[in-house]
Amino acid sequence: QICLSLVKLLFYLAHSPLGSIVLLDFQPRQFVMVDGNLKVTDMDDASTEELSCKEDNDCTLDFPTKSFPLKCSVVGKCEGINEKKNLFNAYRYFFTYLLPHSAPPALQPLLSDILNATGDLRYGINETLRSFEKVLHLYKSGLYLQKRPLLLKDYISLKGFRAVEGEDYKCWPSYSHLGCLLSVHSAEEAAAICNSQLQCQSFTVTQHRTWTGRPLASFQSSWTDLIPDTNAVVYIKRSASSGERL
Repeated sequence: QICLSLVKLLFYLAHSPLGSIVLLDFQPRQFVMVDGNLKVTDMDDASTEELSCKEDNDCTLDFPTKSFPLKCSVVGKCEGINEKKNLFNAYRYFFTYLLPHSAPPALQPLLSDILNATGDLRYGINETLRSFEKVLHLYKSGLYLQKRPLLLKDYISLKGFRAVEGEDYKCWPSYSHLGCLLSVHSAEEAAAICNSQLQCQSFTVTQHRTWTGRPLASFQSSWTDLIPDTNAVVYIKRSASSGERL
């Protein structure tokens, strides 16, 4: 969410009515999240000036660890230097820390492609935004899910109940530090996640949703502590419930 919001902001800056705007003091502390959108808190160090040049050799974009040769345009300006400077700063301050860690395994190669392409400045802001929107579409639609055996049939469902909230086993990337709380596309995906975790014996799907509209599911190592909740469904492994009376 943070990276996509940042890319949308940089897309606007690259195509603003004033021309391409560069953020000269590009630091994470210069941004805040407001209603799920990233905002710049200080525009004092923004500029529409693009570096003047006489030849391509005048247009090297330098960073502490990398340098990029750019072209000198016919009007004597380094082509796209403001856009590229913003994009590489987004890569080194945001993308490298946030993109690799929280996507479903099937989407991680696509995010790695974005990471590598922006890190080498092979993508401009237009291509970067298109790539992010493609990943978001796959994520929200569930199209990233690979065909696999249907696992939900191995679970018993109890509508109108949820597990008592409390500390349980932890997983990554959980929305809760007390246990394993993940967003899922469907109960079928939640069943696949539960099957992949040795501790998991049950999971609860609630009506709480993330910014992408995906429901949240909590995964538990037991199923005996249940309380009524009309907005939830508990799914219990048949193997865990065998010999017990529900």
